[in-house]
Amino acid sequence: MKMSSISLRVFKIQMNKHKPWIETSYHGIITENNDTVILDPPLVALDKDAPVPFAGEICAFKIHGQEMPFEAVVLNKTSGEGRLRAKSPIDCELQKEYTFIIQAYDCGSGPGGTNWKKSHKAVVHIQVKDVNEFSPAFKESVYKATVTEGKIYDSILQVEAIDEDCSPQYSQICNYEIVTADVPFAIDRNGNIRNTEKLSYDKQHQYEIMVTAFDCGQKHATEDVLVRVNVKPVCKPGWQDWNKRIEYRPGSGSIPLFPSIHLETCDGPVSSIHSTIELQTNYIGKGCDRETYSEKSLQKLCGASSGAIDLLPSPSTTTNWTAGLLMDSNDIIFKFDGKQGAKIPDGIVPKNLTDQFTITLWMKHGPSPGLRAEKETILCNSDKTEMNRHHYALYVHNCRLVFLLRKDFDQADTFRPAEFHWKLDQICDKEWHYYVVNVEFPVVTLYMDGTTYEPYLVTNDWPIHPSHIAMQLTVGACWQGGEVTKPRFAQYFHGSLASLTIRPGKIESQKVISCLQACKEGLDINSLESLGQGIKYHFNPSQSVLVMEGDDIENINQALRKVSYINSRQFPTAGIRRLKVSSKVQCFGEDVCISIPDIDAYVMVFQANEPKITITGMDHFARPAAQFESERGVILLPDIRIVSTVTKMEHPVDLREHDRANKQVVVEEMLHNLDFCDVLVIGAELDPEQECLELDHGELQGKHLDATNSTAGYSIYGVDSMFSYEQVLRQLRYRNWATSATSDRKFRVKCSELNGRYTSNEFNLEVNILHSSNSNFMDHVNHMIVQPQFLQSVQHPEGSVSAVHNSVVPSVATIVIVICVSILVFVITLGVYRIRTAHQHSSAEREGAKENEMDWDDSALTITVNPMEKYEKPHQIEEESEEEDIDDEEDDTTSAESDDSEEEEEEEEEVIVQKGDKQNATRQEQLEWDDSTLPY
Repeated sequence: MKMSSISLRVFKIQMNKHKPWIETSYHGIITENNDTVILDPPLVALDKDAPVPFAGEICAFKIHGQEMPFEAVVLNKTSGEGRLRAKSPIDCELQKEYTFIIQAYDCGSGPGGTNWKKSHKAVVHIQVKDVNEFSPAFKESVYKATVTEGKIYDSILQVEAIDEDCSPQYSQICNYEIVTADVPFAIDRNGNIRNTEKLSYDKQHQYEIMVTAFDCGQKHATEDVLVRVNVKPVCKPGWQDWNKRIEYRPGSGSIPLFPSIHLETCDGPVSSIHSTIELQTNYIGKGCDRETYSEKSLQKLCGASSGAIDLLPSPSTTTNWTAGLLMDSNDIIFKFDGKQGAKIPDGIVPKNLTDQFTITLWMKHGPSPGLRAEKETILCNSDKTEMNRHHYALYVHNCRLVFLLRKDFDQADTFRPAEFHWKLDQICDKEWHYYVVNVEFPVVTLYMDGTTYEPYLVTNDWPIHPSHIAMQLTVGACWQGGEVTKPRFAQYFHGSLASLTIRPGKIESQKVISCLQACKEGLDINSLESLGQGIKYHFNPSQSVLVMEGDDIENINQALRKVSYINSRQFPTAGIRRLKVSSKVQCFGEDVCISIPDIDAYVMVFQANEPKITITGMDHFARPAAQFESERGVILLPDIRIVSTVTKMEHPVDLREHDRANKQVVVEEMLHNLDFCDVLVIGAELDPEQECLELDHGELQGKHLDATNSTAGYSIYGVDSMFSYEQVLRQLRYRNWATSATSDRKFRVKCSELNGRYTSNEFNLEVNILHSSNSNFMDHVNHMIVQPQFLQSVQHPEGSVSAVHNSVVPSVATIVIVICVSILVFVITLGVYRIRTAHQHSSAEREGAKENEMDWDDSALTITVNPMEKYEKPHQIEEESEEEDIDDEEDDTTSAESDDSEEEEEEEEEVIVQKGDKQNATRQEQLEWDDSTLPY
């Protein structure tokens, strides 16, 4: 039995002798989104063991490959026919073809498929057939182009569409078409749009056309695309998109001048661009918007050395030598027409300037009249009589600036440098320039607008021999004291001068000179770091001219958009500043290819809101004579306050509100500087033998302030804050060491900003000097007025009435004799006596309230009462007395005076005890006083 089973197994093995056979390669096609694969040749496996069951049958086809989306199934085991299909829909857009290995397996030697054999490996290559499922789509949502009128273009622009199908047939765009009818444009199969006729800017500025696309399967785009064609006039080279008027409001900082500008070159082959931006301000003030403070204030602000002498100050009682000159009062500019000069009084400038001194001035001068022009004198120091020697002078001759310095004969009788000549175009260009002549003999240096210039010619001369002849210093002409029948002016100046100063003994530094002539307005560049590559730029010293150069048009455009105007003044000079932009363009291989017209624009600077400067404080006070006679005197303005406000118009946001109501006025406090405050004496000037105004100069330290004192008042000047001026004014003292001849003094305080352009109100102060007799009387009056408020709570001891009578009557009698009303004074005194007696009886009932209501200190109360006037109501007297007591406590009355007053009050309280109530009936009508004339 065992032998038979082994024989059967061997027989079965021998029956499956051969492997299945298939083709070596197959090519298949599958349509996307379908699962059937058409193979060439068909999938058929053969086995030589046929027709033996199992061994000659095909049971399976197996695919070898990573995650192939296909499977092979057996359709007929006997014939070996199979079929290849997709497991899931195939997407051509994901993969266009597949390659894998396939093998056939027979059924082995029995139903279990044991001892099966497999065929050789065959390669299967399948291509995915595309379906036209996608429509063309344009790359851009909108296409734009610009053309010039009057030209026919081969191609204005090209539109482009794409198709996401995978096959060339369906993914390629075979045609484009213009959908919009009746437009002068055509499109080719590549998407190039051209115009079919010449376009006219006047006829139509812009065309909008719709375009569609077709793939090679003739499927058109689902969405047409919009094409905008702008028509521009015939190209004219130049700057585009700029405004002629640029508005500037004070406090705006830096504003761009041309924020959207660009250069149109008309497609010229540009290689470089050179542009010059010029801010023309020569008609504003002294060449540009500068601070209009006085020369002294400016020099203090810039840190200049002290001691500068202003030779062209504003006319006043103390500086009257400029009164006859033509003057522009806004900027303190003096105009000389060749017919006038000014004599500087003796003592203004010292005779010996030393070997170091400085002359500074602003000058505006044009070409001299005539073929051979005469000397035009700016400053001259010459002999007053007998001779005609010039000791030093500054003058213009044939557009040359000449400084003459003849030294005195003090050492060797030798040639020395005497004339220093500078030849500069600016001397006769009719523009304002700032000149500084620094003398360090024998070296003389000229600074013009902050730049140093050495003299091109220096001539020597003999020194001047000493003489007894006095010298005359003049401005605008030179004094000819000798060699003529009558001394007169000669060598007149033609032009304008301002801020002419001379500083003996010192020279100015470059830093101070630059500060004194600095412009407060100019051109600026926002964000220098972001300027384009290859941009070169250069400012002139005053920043009124900016030069830019580059080789890329877009970089130049970006750079010019960053050019701005800036004015750092809080109150700039209102008006127009002209702007000019000139450009040159170079092309490759040519010097100049196109001409760029200049830009003529202007900046409109608006008027700043005018500030209202208000001075407030205590305007009337009285002090005992002893305080005025003390070493420190009396502080005049202990609580002075300087405030500046500005009024603005507010525009309503709601238009209906705007129609319904007018613009709202808003008052805002603002901070700015002051440049002087004057404390002037009203009435007779101060007598220096007995009175003066004083200020510790230590109060000026750390501030840009200085001060001058005279019998007419005290002047504090310099550019500094209102707070600094308040601090200094609060320390100003008035002393009078002979008060017997003075009963009062009146002062007036007035402050200014910008050299008088904005002035404050006139704050008046009255000061009364209380003499000793008046003080004694005032002490008694203080008790008469204040005491009734507290009489009900005071217990007066028994005493003699005569004490009060003796203490009051002498002072009252003195006043009665002076004003000849002794009877009326007697009635007033008697009425007060009765009041005190009446309250004496009622005060004992209110002893408990004494400590709470007697917290009153009238020790420093000083009130002057006119006994001739009637007083209305006692309660008004009590209120006024209370206010007067508080005010006088703030005035810091001495403790000695306070003690004396308290003793006198106690004496009066002790003696006023015996009068009855019979006098109460007359009390009201006798004490109806009018306190309106009381000085507090």
